[in-house]
This record gives sequence, C-alpha cells and structure tokens, in this order.
Amino acid sequence: MPQLLDPNFHRAVVMLVHHDGSGTFGVVLNRTTELTAPSLCSTLEIEWRGEREDEIYWGGPVDPQTGWVLFDAANLIEGAEGGTQLGEGVCIAGSLEVLRQVAGDPPVHLRVLLGYAGWGPGQLEAELVEGSWLIAPVSREVVFEVDASAMWEHVVRSLGIEPASLVATRGVH
Repeated sequence: MPQLLDPNFHRAVVMLVHHDGSGTFGVVLNRTTELTAPSLCSTLEIEWRGEREDEIYWGGPVDPQTGWVLFDAANLIEGAEGGTQLGEGVCIAGSLEVLRQVAGDPPVHLRVLLGYAGWGPGQLEAELVEGSWLIAPVSREVVFEVDASAMWEHVVRSLGIEPASLVATRGVH
C-alpha cells in the first residue's frame, strides 16, 4: 500500500511462509537480482543445467546469503527435507540438497531466492491494522507464471482493485 514507506517493500508481493506468536517469515516474489542461477550455483560448487539466463530472485532484506527454492507441488522433489507446501501447488524448501536436485534438472516452475522478509511478534499485525498491506491467497500461477515486473499489479487486480485507486488510509483492506 502507498503508506508503507520502506523501499524494500514498495509494490512488493510477499508470500507468507510461516506466522505464529513469535513472528512472521515470508519471501518477496517480484524482485530480481543481477545474479544468475549458474553464477550462484558455481559459488556453491553445484552445476546448473538450466538456462544461462535463469534469474535469482531477492527474497527480502534478512539474511541475503540464505537461499530458498520455490517449486510446483506437482514436481515434488524427492528428499526435499524441510520442504513445505504453501497452498495451491506451491512448495518451498531451504536446503542445499534441494538446490542440488533442481540444478541438475531444473523444472519449468521454479524460483530460487536469496534472503527473506521477517516481522517480530505483532509487527505484521500492526502493519495490517495501519492498512499497509493487502492480503491475497497464494496462487501457483502468480508465483510461477506472472512476470516479476507485472506481478504487483496482477495481484492487486485479482482482488478486484484498480491499482491507481489505492490511497493511503488506515484500516484493514
């Protein structure tokens, strides 16, 4: 929302992965980095067998050296230790073993991210009360098929909202 002044989250689409009384963890879906999958994998001594241009996404400002793999649940990765299904066909894992597996034969529906977004206890709830965020369901199509540059507008419109009509106001939207 317009009143959220943090530049890390300007027009950000964040997929929440975990939320409880101790805080919230999520990943930004619509920010790319200048890093490619082959270059990231080479620093980890992993061979990338996908396209040379495959992008690495910026998952958020916390722990940018931490990696996450998003993949289609239809392509469940054997031994995806710690992998979690987030709804409508989207899974996330944060292990090097999963990265090794996808690097060897990258599936069509895949996003590799570095970093994450985190909120302390009650922080996200306070931002919601301030009207700083819109809430949308997890969508496999958005995660894997919508271009990062068009994702924010796509999600806002999927809620029946015209992006140009958004104004900075308090309250849950």
